[in-house]
Amino acid sequence: MPLFKQKALQWASSFNAVCYLDSNSFSDPYGKFDTLIAIGVSAEVTAQAGNAFEQLETFRKDNPGWITGFFGYDLKNETEHLSSSNPDGLQFPDLYFFAPLHLILIKGDKVEIISNAFQFVLDQIEHQDIAKPTPQIAITLQPRFTKQEYIDAVTGIQEHINRGDIYVTNFCQEFFAEHAHINPLEVFTQLNAISPNPFSTFFKWKGNYILGASPERFLAKRDSKLISQPIKGTAKRNTDAKADEQIKQELRNHPKELQENVMIVDLVRNDLTRSAKQGTVKTEELFGIHSFQYVHQMISTVVCEIKDGLSAIEAIKNTFPMGSMTGAPKISAMQLMEQYEHSKRGVYSGAVGYLSPDNDFDFNVVIRSLLYNSAKQYLSFHAGSAITYHAIAEKEYEECLLKAQAVMEVLGGLK
Repeated sequence: MPLFKQKALQWASSFNAVCYLDSNSFSDPYGKFDTLIAIGVSAEVTAQAGNAFEQLETFRKDNPGWITGFFGYDLKNETEHLSSSNPDGLQFPDLYFFAPLHLILIKGDKVEIISNAFQFVLDQIEHQDIAKPTPQIAITLQPRFTKQEYIDAVTGIQEHINRGDIYVTNFCQEFFAEHAHINPLEVFTQLNAISPNPFSTFFKWKGNYILGASPERFLAKRDSKLISQPIKGTAKRNTDAKADEQIKQELRNHPKELQENVMIVDLVRNDLTRSAKQGTVKTEELFGIHSFQYVHQMISTVVCEIKDGLSAIEAIKNTFPMGSMTGAPKISAMQLMEQYEHSKRGVYSGAVGYLSPDNDFDFNVVIRSLLYNSAKQYLSFHAGSAITYHAIAEKEYEECLLKAQAVMEVLGGLK
């Protein structure tokens, strides 16, 4: 099966649009499939913040089958009275969705191809010769912040926390490269091999790419149930099994990490009440520790029953952007981060995913992801961490570098 997936993705990547979502065999009670590959465009919608959700609602009515796409973080300017004026090297739209010509679903050893040209698709995939990897010239990502600037910014944010303006926020920094040449498919394949995660993404439209190794679910809908799984709390893994177990226990009992997590759980619960039948919002799992290639993460699961008559798009809009990437109170935190951050987030801390014909959906959080505009030769990677009253700026800086580790390994360096 890995070879079939490899061949299918290689063939798919020759199209103008492709969405490849891979769970990397992580067990997930809410996962509908192991891998989804949406290939080629039969219809598409591109929108900027203003009436983007409305445009998507219309697009959805016209395309009731499978659609895949992304929401950019700056749709916050549509859901709230906010603005974005930081530099944007990528120039991606705020929203893009497409209805595919061909769709492949893989679950276990079963492959389903949904297409008017079933045999053609199968033949094309079977006849693929896997390209031999070409050496990637090391790309050095430059930070938007010096370490000292980052530390000064955290100190400034903590002054706002002391004044009671906010309780917690997600403060992000960009690492970028100009005049960058990469082979997006090869970079993604390497990234996915080094850091397999349950919400990994290869997304292409025209010459733009999202190459993601995300561990986090933003929001899913299963029948009448909405599920959100915010991540707050990170610890670096150890190769020694005993030491690694000790690190897990420390994360499970760490006051700052628990405080971060519970504040975001409260925020997510509050967001879900906008879409929920009264009294149905509940926390299914609090402070769950989940292990990935490089890190242990603290993940909580918040669920509710969706209100009768509420559309899938409205449910997404009601909770967007996700609380784990904003802070609390949500609007104040987003306003402040616009002041303190040095770059527009764009698709980073937005979401990539799909809506299926039964109107279920599943969207990740765009983190641990490389964004690439091949026409502008601009490569971007953001990393963020939660700033609370107890945060230590140097440790938060180190956490950002830890989150960037897999990407740096693939590209070959950081200035």
